[in-house]
Amino acid sequence: MNKNTVLGFVLIGVILIGFSWYNSRVFKEQERERFVADSIARVEAARYAAEMDSLAALEGVAPESLIDATASQAPLYKDSLIEQASKAAPEFYSIENEKLKIEFTTKGAQPYTVLVKDYYTYDSLSLYLVKEGAAKFDLKFYAGGEMSTSNFVFKKIEQTDSSIVMRLNFSEDSYIDYAYTLPKDSYLMDFDIRMTGMEDHFDRRMSQMDLDWSIEIPRLEKGYDNEKNYSTIAYKYPNEDDAEDLGLRRSSSEESITTKLEWVAFQQQFFSAILRSENSFNGGELRYAFATEQQYYGNDLLMACDANLQVEYNENENVIPLQYYFGPNLYKELKSYDYGFEKIVPLGGWLIGWINRVVIINCFDFLSRFISNYGLIIFLLTIIIKLVISPLTLKSYVSSAKMRVLKPEVDKINEKYPRKEDAMKRQQETMALYSKAGVSMLGGCLPLLLQFPILFAMFRFFPASFELRQEGFLWADDLSGYDSILDLPFHIPLYGDHVSLFALLMAVSLYLYSRMNLDQMASGPQMAGMRTMQLYFMPLFMLVLCNNFSSGLSYYYMLSNLITILQTWVIRKYFIDEKKLYAKLQAKASSSANKKSKWQARLEEMQRRQAQMQREREKQFRKH
Repeated sequence: MNKNTVLGFVLIGVILIGFSWYNSRVFKEQERERFVADSIARVEAARYAAEMDSLAALEGVAPESLIDATASQAPLYKDSLIEQASKAAPEFYSIENEKLKIEFTTKGAQPYTVLVKDYYTYDSLSLYLVKEGAAKFDLKFYAGGEMSTSNFVFKKIEQTDSSIVMRLNFSEDSYIDYAYTLPKDSYLMDFDIRMTGMEDHFDRRMSQMDLDWSIEIPRLEKGYDNEKNYSTIAYKYPNEDDAEDLGLRRSSSEESITTKLEWVAFQQQFFSAILRSENSFNGGELRYAFATEQQYYGNDLLMACDANLQVEYNENENVIPLQYYFGPNLYKELKSYDYGFEKIVPLGGWLIGWINRVVIINCFDFLSRFISNYGLIIFLLTIIIKLVISPLTLKSYVSSAKMRVLKPEVDKINEKYPRKEDAMKRQQETMALYSKAGVSMLGGCLPLLLQFPILFAMFRFFPASFELRQEGFLWADDLSGYDSILDLPFHIPLYGDHVSLFALLMAVSLYLYSRMNLDQMASGPQMAGMRTMQLYFMPLFMLVLCNNFSSGLSYYYMLSNLITILQTWVIRKYFIDEKKLYAKLQAKASSSANKKSKWQARLEEMQRRQAQMQREREKQFRKH
């Protein structure tokens, strides 16, 4: 590994450390802002309670009675059917197919629980994407007064195994129906809001309704960091190819959208709840907040969407077509619905995402048809990737070997021109030497740089790969989360409270590879720090970085390092003979001794002009 390569790795390490420090700083600022907001809320609550006590003392009534009296002043609905709906007891019904079982409550006519079949939480419990009472769907509008559908109990009027219709009557001929239909073998549920005869109840000036949708998503995965780092709210604009989101790796985030939205996704690491509008939402407020690690063992993520729905007035029936998706973040499953849902899977940007979508996912799926062990699939995938890029690896090593065998010649040139004033001559002769020998300065770096997109593609693929979820291999019980062979009784900053064996083996393999290439680095006191950085710092840095990451990722990096060590040994043993290479370069240099490259000619011309200018300055100096 040459100096440029090591410098590249050092820069990557500096960037990653800086990014980690910045995230930590942002987190602390957000926590401080949240603390201030909570403090203000507590002060306001205390002030309000004190005012109520004072007012109650003046009027000679208990504070509770005053609150009840204030509440009793709320307007009562004049229509007896609506008033009955506000006081009725809720009932529960369910529909299901091969993939989902959804229980509804008639209060608000909304999903009460959502069970995703055939999947389980990290602790082997049934996977409820929505737990009892943890979701809210509320339609707000003005009909003789401000109304919220979540305050009323609908009546079930139709039901089959896969569909249900619930109704809220304003009168015998005026009502709102919520109709849910769950197609066979699908995670996507149709949801139609039908308003019949409501034109007399709505204010004609009302052009839209407010829709409030929120879910308190429970903890589903093993690792707090991974689940937090890959959870967010995503959304898509109509007629756009890509989706946007509120950002990953944040404790909380919010955004106000003023343009139309096609869908909003409450995205957890491996499962999502998506609400789509056929006619688009008229913008909205999106926000999410993650629980702290101490609160993580309950419901860990609160997501909310306050959107607007367009209202149209028809003589008979006005239908607002919506759709719910409750299910896994499987790329091909999401893509099959053709609504751009697959954009929520964080596979990387244009180039990295293309490598993952077109190459890695298809290769992974192909291997999984014949092999059920995902540890073995990763092993074969690593070999395939290494074989594909082996020509680049060989070219990079040959180029580095050429520069290494020419180093004694370069040292002679440096001894010949030791002064700073001779830098141009020194560079000219060095470039002439490389040109004669047919050595490119970028020959070693460029092939290595071309491999980086694959390296980063793997970095994005493994933590987001649903296929690895709860798939065990050797001592790791879940390749999508960290593997732990020892739980520590304390927490080490950045490292965590456990020891990941795959991360440890990956760091050891990186150390062995660096040790193997230590003799290939340039010598000298100025390079001592670089050699120490490569040999010790990078393995230690990667150990800390990967301890909380997907064990599948650490396993892949370990395999990649071991195969690279084997490749390097084979290349040195059977492909590269430095003595023969040096003789070959000398022969080539001799055959092209009288030929000058364009670059050499330009350097000689620059040198000639520089010497001429120097002579003119000396003449001028003598005259004065």
